[in-house]
Formats: sequence, C-alpha cells, structure tokens
Amino acid sequence: MISSALQQQYATARLSRDARFDGRFYVAVLSTGIFCRPICPARLPAEQNVRYFHFAQQALEQGFRPCLRCRPDSAPGSCAWHGVETTTKRALQLLASELSCSIASIAERMGISERYLNQLIQEAVGMPPKRYQLHSRLLQAKRLLQQTALPVAEVAVACGFQSARRLQDNMQRWCKLSPSQLRGRNGAITSSQITLFLPVNAPYNWPQVRDFLAVRAVKPVELIETSSYTRHVQDEYGPLSVSAHFNKAANGFDVTMQVSDPNQIQPALVTLRRVLDMDTNPQWVEEALLAAGLSPSQLVPGIRLPGVWNIFEAGCRAIVGQQVSIKAAITQLHYLVDALGNTREDLRYFPSPDAVANSELTMLKMPGARKQALRDFAGLIRDCAPSAPTDQQILAIRGVGPWTLQYIQLRGMSEPDQFLAGDLIARRQAELLGVTPELAAPWRSYLTLQLWLLASSEQ
Repeated sequence: MISSALQQQYATARLSRDARFDGRFYVAVLSTGIFCRPICPARLPAEQNVRYFHFAQQALEQGFRPCLRCRPDSAPGSCAWHGVETTTKRALQLLASELSCSIASIAERMGISERYLNQLIQEAVGMPPKRYQLHSRLLQAKRLLQQTALPVAEVAVACGFQSARRLQDNMQRWCKLSPSQLRGRNGAITSSQITLFLPVNAPYNWPQVRDFLAVRAVKPVELIETSSYTRHVQDEYGPLSVSAHFNKAANGFDVTMQVSDPNQIQPALVTLRRVLDMDTNPQWVEEALLAAGLSPSQLVPGIRLPGVWNIFEAGCRAIVGQQVSIKAAITQLHYLVDALGNTREDLRYFPSPDAVANSELTMLKMPGARKQALRDFAGLIRDCAPSAPTDQQILAIRGVGPWTLQYIQLRGMSEPDQFLAGDLIARRQAELLGVTPELAAPWRSYLTLQLWLLASSEQ
C-alpha cells in the first residue's frame, strides 16, 4: 500500500511531470485502463481517476496495460525497493533479471525455501513471485519488440518464454496487444545485433563515471572513450560485446550489443545497468552525503558508483591491488589477461576462474602468498557457480581480509552501503573532513567514492 503522504507527493510530481520521479512510481488511469510513467506527455487525467503503483509489474497484475506513448517498460530502474529488507530486495532483483530461471532455482540461489520466497514477494508487492517474474518477462519483451528487429521467436527466448506462442498468448492476455502491434519500424538488422536505448535517473555524471573507469580499464577487454563504454565478455553461450554511448540530450545510453545467443541479452542489460549505475536516485545519495557531514560544495553532482562486470573480476582486481597503486594493479591485470584470456576474432576476454585457478601465475610480479590467494579465490568462484560464494567463504581464503571483501561488494555487486573503513585514503579523508560515515547509510558506498574523488582532486 502507498501511504497518503506518498500519494500526495506522487500527485504533485505527476502534475509537474517531474523527471526526478521517473521510475519511482507509475500512474494507472481508471478510465482508459492504461498505466504510464509520471513524465508521460499525454493529457493529464483528474486525480480521482488515477492509481499509483511502485512497480510496473503491479499495474500489469491489476489489469492495466502499458502506455504505448511513454513506454513504462523503458523507465529507469525502480527505486521502490529502497524501503524493503535486503532479502526481499535481492529476490525482486533476481526475479526481474533472471527471466529464464525457475522460482525453485532462485530460492536455492538465495539459500531460502520456495515457500519463504513466496511469502516475501507476496507481502512486498501483492503477488506471488511466479507472477512477478512473468510480468518482468512481458515488460522486457515489450522493450525488445519496440526497440529492436529481433524475430519474435528470439525475443521469446531472450525473455524466458518457452515459445513464441507462449509470448503471444501472455502479451495478449496482460497487455491487450500482440507482438506485431508492438513491433517498431526498425531497419534491417541481423539477429545477432541488438540496438536499444536505456534511460538513466537524472542527473547522471558521465564524466565522473568515464574517468573512474578509464583509469582502471583493462584493455582490450574494455574500452572507455569520450562518450562511450565498450566491454567484451565470454559466457556459457559464447562471446558477447556491448557498447553504451552516453546520450546527454536523451538522458540515457544508446546501446549496441553483439550476441551469440538471445539468452545473453537480459543478463547483459542488467549487468550493464549496474556497471554504469543507471538506476540510483541521486537526490537520495546527495541527502545522505550531506547528513554525513560533507558540504554542498564538496559534492560531485549526479555521482555514480561504477561497477565491475562480475564478482570474479572484482575479486581479481581487489587481490591484485592489495598494497599497490591503481596503475601497478592494472599493469598486473594486463599481464593476467595477456597470458590467460581467451582470444577470438581479434577480441580478448577476461580469464575464466578455471584458467586462473589452474595457473602458476608466473606472469604476475607479486608475492607468492598473494598468487595463492588469487588461485584460491578463482577456485572458490568456479566451485560455487552458478551461485555466488558467501562472505564467510571469501574471508576464509588466506590473504583475503575485510577490505578485499568490501571492494568485491562495492564494485562486483554494486552494494550501495559499503564504507571501506580499512581503506587508508577513505579513512583519512573522513577524519580530515569531520565526516561521520554511519550517517550516510544506506549510501555509504557513495561516501567512499566521494572521499576518493576529493582526495584525488587535492593531488
């Protein structure tokens, strides 16, 4: 249920078409049966004729169909789970991203029973997890149908449907539309190439993201240019390349993907949104940093937390980077990629956990104990796949301490509330500026990054 105070806030935002609320809630119109983003340019309905939802999936569940004009499926990621507890938040994220996984598999990955998962999601969003996942599949299918030229059968596969017929039936039932009605007028594009637009929550500080990633880029696995980020990945389905070009005028990224299999599309888009931190609400972050003791002049407007593509790579970066400079760590990572990374059609990929676990790592210039920690970490990731290892399993590796774990959480998982108290630069800056990190919760990861940026600006 949405409180009366929030309803009043949403009503004000809807009437003003405030872009800061895009993705935070959805407006359903009782007279038309359509739900929209708060920025929809259509004529504004009377307040008594609207209902508000935190999630687009909730509007679908209640029988409203998505607006074809403002495309609710294309809104920035919802921040509505800001107020839910950690387990529920993780469950909602998995249901919205792992579209091909069964509910039982998702429950197993989370280490909870399927019954408990059902209880959590029912209480949080008013529907069972299977229905929430179905609506997530439909919203992603709608986006792909409208923004790409993928054949309907491949859209169905990419969104977790067993067949094109299942997609068509569910689209007709819940959206009152057929795939052919949604199909945009795209040019002739090969089925392996996907082009679409991903919006961001404004303001978005692309120069800050670009510069942070550029200093830490491991070429040729990733390439950062003036207005774009490109990444090459190899997964269980084959090679994947994704390039995101920042479109300031449209407030988002123009994304091009080269895929080997439609199953790669949704996970890659979810990871890209996380790596480029497209969905964070900058207003909440700013309020938290001010509460911690920073002054307005010290804040980086629209600050974002640039991520790493996966937990394994984040762990490699953290272990290799122990007690050395960023430049020295990246040099070592280049050695690692050159020696163990796969090459295909002139593209280079980050090494697999198995390749690192089975290597003597003679190419790395670092203490033997650190090489062993890197091998042990790689073996742990390999043995736990497809699930992620627990914090206790990571900390059990000799040579891996709290700082390394927090760095993995900060950049490999993009956890928003990790203050790296063991980081010398962050700790010194906090003491120098009189900052109280606890007051920045639940956005302490952004405080860590802000302190790093302040320290670098003083050099």
